Formats: sequence, C-alpha cells, structure tokens
Amino acid sequence: MTTPNIIKDFPRVSKEIIAQAAQFQPAILADVADRRGALHGRISALRPHMKVAGPALTVEVRAGDNLMIHAAMSLAKPGDVLVIDGKGDLTAALMGAIMINACKKLGIAGVVIDGAIRDTLELEALDFPVFSVGANPNGPTKQVSGRIGHPISVGDVAVAPGDFIIGDADGVVAVEREKIASLIPLAKEKVEAEEKRIASIKTGNTAAPWLNSALVNAGVIKPGETL
Repeated sequence: MTTPNIIKDFPRVSKEIIAQAAQFQPAILADVADRRGALHGRISALRPHMKVAGPALTVEVRAGDNLMIHAAMSLAKPGDVLVIDGKGDLTAALMGAIMINACKKLGIAGVVIDGAIRDTLELEALDFPVFSVGANPNGPTKQVSGRIGHPISVGDVAVAPGDFIIGDADGVVAVEREKIASLIPLAKEKVEAEEKRIASIKTGNTAAPWLNSALVNAGVIKPGETL
C-alpha cells in the first residue's frame, strides 16, 4: 500500500508535557538529551526575544516552492509548530507577512524553516516566533508536490511529526515525542546544578572541579600534576 504524501493524523506531545518542558532553555534540554537534537546554527530566531515550544507539524518542500506549506497551514492544529524542510535554500522566501499573519490567526505556535523568509520588519512587528536560515525578497513558486506529516531532516536533525520543538535566542532543539517526558526531571536537576555552580563562582570559586582529571585523561598533564 502506497503511503500518502499527506498524513493528517499522528500522535503529538501532550499539552501538559509541552507546558512543563517549555520552562527550560533549549540548551538545557539538548544537554540532558546527550547533546543531541540541536538544529544547525544556520537556523536562528528572526529576533533574539522570540521563543517557541510545541509539537512538530512536519513539512517537506522542494527548494523555492511553498505549495505544501499552504496545505500544512490548513491542516495545523492550534499549538502546532510548522517545521519545514526547505533544503536550506536562500534563493527565494518560502513565507512572508501574509502567511505568518495567517499562522498567528490560526493559533499556530511558531515556524521553524530550513530556508528563507521575507517581510522581516513586518514579522518583527507581528511578534510571531519565526526561526529561519535568512531572508530573501524573492517570492516562491506554488507548483511542486511535497509531503506533510512525514519524518524530515531540518538543520541536519531528523524530526518526526509530533516531536517536541523548542527554540530561543540560542537556536532550536528537537526531542523525540516518546523521550521528552523522561528528560524533564533531568532538566530540573541540570538547572539546579548550574544555579549552584554559578552561586559558587560568584563567591570566587571559578576553577572547574573536573578540569584536572579531564586534562589527565586527555594526556595533557600527568597524574598528580596540576596546572
């Protein structure tokens, strides 16, 4: 049986888990996920204050064509994050002010696009979370088939429909839907540990406690030696 190009229904991360996980920085979640899931740094927030969290509605398009993004918008549920494999192309914008205004009205949580956008000043005023590779004034075509609701590659990371997506000024992290709940207690521990470490640094204890052993393991210094 042939798999359809558009998969409308798939499991999503629950609203409860999203609310809990969204309290953490993407950096924290990436750390406790064994430093996996961070999208390539070419994908960044349009403006540093923008943040997004929610389940991925995955979209694959041909470079420079946004037909399937329009289709995905009509299928999106409130709270979804459009995650678009635009092939990293910067020759034409795949989304602009008209589409992003529609996304906001539809209750979509944000857009993560491995491709270009345009109308950046208008999008800034709209204050809707947009993460992209860059901008280009050239418009897209609307002629080529693609896929919705399938696993995709965005920013060199595999993203499945329904996976947890979170982004801030540092970039975007994707976590498998089945895994995100188990990371929440680890993220809490990580935050607490970092808060204690920063408090210790402020008292003057700036030396990293693990540094000497790491230097020994790397063969930089001999056992028993110190810097």
